[in-house]
Amino acid sequence: MKLIIGNKAYSSWSLRGWLACKQSGIAFEEVVVPLYDENWDKRREGDEFAPSSGKVPILWDGEAVVWDSLAIVEYLNDKTGNGKFWPADPTARAMARSMAAEMHSGFASLRRKHTMNIRQVYPPKALDPDVAQELARIMELWAQARARFGGEGQFLFGDFGAADIMFAPVVTRIVTYSLPVPRFAQAYMLGVLQHPFMQDWIAGAQEEDWVIEQFETPTTE
Repeated sequence: MKLIIGNKAYSSWSLRGWLACKQSGIAFEEVVVPLYDENWDKRREGDEFAPSSGKVPILWDGEAVVWDSLAIVEYLNDKTGNGKFWPADPTARAMARSMAAEMHSGFASLRRKHTMNIRQVYPPKALDPDVAQELARIMELWAQARARFGGEGQFLFGDFGAADIMFAPVVTRIVTYSLPVPRFAQAYMLGVLQHPFMQDWIAGAQEEDWVIEQFETPTTE
């Protein structure tokens, strides 16, 4: 398998696809392409990017190609026998899939106003009402998952899985922008950040030389 991703410091969707590949346990080649550099437009026209119209991440597995992080999760879930990504309990699995889908399609204000930048930590600022509402919804989801299905584990459904993969970039955004969260969420976030996969990704982000100025200044509207 070959996974093409963007800058580790900035690319939230790449993080999700990469975590999914790591979670699968299948060996894969990692190809990092710098977003928005002078070769970006030309690179996006290449055959490897054609199926996704130039978006990352994109996973090639022989003749099979999968783009979109949630699709990559599901492809690898099928490929590994349905045991590494979703809870075994049907009720928990239903909730985990719903949470992952909501993360995939929602929280536009948080995404837009608090872009991912793993290498920075900004001082806290008052939240815009739309961001505060979305953050409250995320806290509600995390609390429900932990209370109902977290058990003795560190993660949303006990063991690290697809739901944690989908929310991992949110964890980094909360840290980067010093967003206020309750104590239970801090404990969960620490578990995510200390996971070996996340430690590897964060180390890779710190080693990158690329700087994208538009992602280095907190967005204001």
